[in-house]
Amino acid sequence: MMSAVAYPVPPAYDETSRLAALHALALLDSEPEREFDALVALAAEMLGCPTALMTLIDRDRLWIKARNTPGERELGRDIAFCDRTIRQDVPLIVDDLSMDPRFAANPLVTDGGMRFYAGTAIHLADGDGIRQPIGTLCVLDSNPRSLSAAGHAALRHLATLAEALIAARRTAVEALRIATTGEELVRRLARNDRIFRHAERIAMIGSWRLSLSDSALEWSDNVYRIHGLPVGRQPALDHALDFYPPHARADVEARIAAAIRTGDPFEYEADFVTADGRRRRVRSAGEVEMVDGVPATLVGVFQDITDRHDLETQLRRSADTDALTGIANRAAFDRELDAAMRDARRDGTPLMLALIDLDGFKAINDSLGHAAGDDVLRMTGAALRGSWMRDCFAARIGGDEFAVVIADPRLVADPDRVTLDLEAALRVAVEANGITMTSAGSVGIALFDADCHSLRDFARRADTRLYAAKRARVGTRRPQGLRAAA
Repeated sequence: MMSAVAYPVPPAYDETSRLAALHALALLDSEPEREFDALVALAAEMLGCPTALMTLIDRDRLWIKARNTPGERELGRDIAFCDRTIRQDVPLIVDDLSMDPRFAANPLVTDGGMRFYAGTAIHLADGDGIRQPIGTLCVLDSNPRSLSAAGHAALRHLATLAEALIAARRTAVEALRIATTGEELVRRLARNDRIFRHAERIAMIGSWRLSLSDSALEWSDNVYRIHGLPVGRQPALDHALDFYPPHARADVEARIAAAIRTGDPFEYEADFVTADGRRRRVRSAGEVEMVDGVPATLVGVFQDITDRHDLETQLRRSADTDALTGIANRAAFDRELDAAMRDARRDGTPLMLALIDLDGFKAINDSLGHAAGDDVLRMTGAALRGSWMRDCFAARIGGDEFAVVIADPRLVADPDRVTLDLEAALRVAVEANGITMTSAGSVGIALFDADCHSLRDFARRADTRLYAAKRARVGTRRPQGLRAAA
């Protein structure tokens, strides 16, 4: 059982101020946005739940901004679990909703079959700088379950990321509105120039304007800072896109050209290298100003989103990595193998799958303890990251089961040698309390061909060879026994 954690006492719940902050955001009933869709997909994957939602709590309803599965977009606030979540300063975790008197009679439980809920409030600062709970990030399951300490931490981190995305969206929308307003806004912007420049620096965002008639380019001060250039030292238009790597530059040029051609707004995220060589991640959004039906100007905003991008990348990497061995987990393996099969089928390139089952692992766990068993798993993961396998994709797909996707033509050409090398690499010894035991691995290898119509077909073929190898090992190996450590 987890020990209780002391949290600060929240300020008094203020529904009026909360609703004012929510409605000022103009996010209710908006179209789906890929950042929020990606966030809930990541929440479902990291927390192992079939359903993840990002919700906004209106006066009488709960509106779902993003969800990872199809379904209703709103429901009555009176039956929403999330209504309780926003009224407290700690996450709301209910292992079994049907056993909790607060929720047992709720129609989402009795009729909808919901049994598990975990949610935490999403906050937004109002005009007075007070953080108001405008909605939640939550996960649900039709089966009772519990949330580990790592799950608690992941839920809080994901909620922080949701708040950062909402704040960035609000800043970008406001900056774009400022950039596209007429002369009156320009005069007001001049009066508030100092405040606006401070806001730009804090948000790492700037504005730009490109005249299509004479190619005159204008940047706000923060666009220079993001580029790593002194304010006023603007590159020629022909070189303004040289800060993007070639693959990113081609995409940016295509989006801008399409906006000019169609008049549609554009938005992109891309890798970026500053004038002083720092690698960053940037986001830009813009639109076309028309004069007499003809494109006259491009205006938009430019933002450094490196910190947010790095956090998202770290969270995705954590979701794809087996914590004990440091190699990929089952979900990442399935995606990698599926992609490799598509490439091999399309391009005719060689592909091989190796499945591995550790021999003697249960005996080591039973005799030397789980710590020794964990050492075996860690050493196995390290062995599958050996230099001769640097172009392969290794994953732990079960308790003592591993898999390797092999696309290196030199390795695919000699599966017998790969089998022998893997068996040698998997032979590891562990010691505890003066006792040493050796773990080995059985290997089953299958080559990809036209008869492998699905991931299951390919895996079944390798699995058949694996168990044939295990039967052969049972008939040939000598008893290992226990021996005293030297």
